[in-house]
Amino acid sequence: MKKKKYLSLMVFSLLLFTPSIGHGMHIMEGFLPSKWAIFWAILSLPFLIVGLKKVNKVLKADTNKKVLLGLAGGFVFVLSALKIPSVTGSCSHPTGVGLGAILFGPTTMTVLGIVVLLFQALLLAHGGLTTLGANVFSMAVVGPLVSYGIYKLLKKENKNNSIAVFLSSALGNLMTYVITAIQLSLAFPDSVGGFTASLGKFLTVFAVTQIPLAIVEGIITVIVMNLLLEYKAEGVVDLETIQ
Repeated sequence: MKKKKYLSLMVFSLLLFTPSIGHGMHIMEGFLPSKWAIFWAILSLPFLIVGLKKVNKVLKADTNKKVLLGLAGGFVFVLSALKIPSVTGSCSHPTGVGLGAILFGPTTMTVLGIVVLLFQALLLAHGGLTTLGANVFSMAVVGPLVSYGIYKLLKKENKNNSIAVFLSSALGNLMTYVITAIQLSLAFPDSVGGFTASLGKFLTVFAVTQIPLAIVEGIITVIVMNLLLEYKAEGVVDLETIQ
């Protein structure tokens, strides 16, 4: 019982002590041309629809799963608010989506991701409403898909769980920024080298800050996951029925 209270306290603490750093998250408000803003929003919609169905199932489940879902959401909110300016119109930060993708699957994180991005856009001036679709696609669609796929692949090959968690979280983070670089390059191709030259520039700039951040996120995710596995061993949480 004490362990469950402690786990609930973790969720509350993540939501309460969230840092508000910087003036933007991912691609900022109004930065993308309207055609690209609409394109990425439409592309994200199917994942959101599937995710809503999965979240609904979790909310109808026992309190244990609801607490874990809250923890996953709080984890995303805290890490994605830690921003380091990276390039005009965007920034670098952890994403936190790997943990929830491992526990609940990738589309569930699409729902949690859009909630976090909306909250930060409206109340913290991080990101924006017009660029919400693009930010959701990079952080809450592709990132979780990569994290989930890598974790499942490594576990299938009987790799150490901590290594699987670390790589899935870190690479999911990096792929988020590969997609962001692609989005910016498509919207603003280089005047001479076009899309390819622009992509090379964005990826180079992002790599300076994002690679260390991805490593840190991987380590933090491993720590949280090991804590959850400890609770599982003590019968406090049930991870077997989640993905």
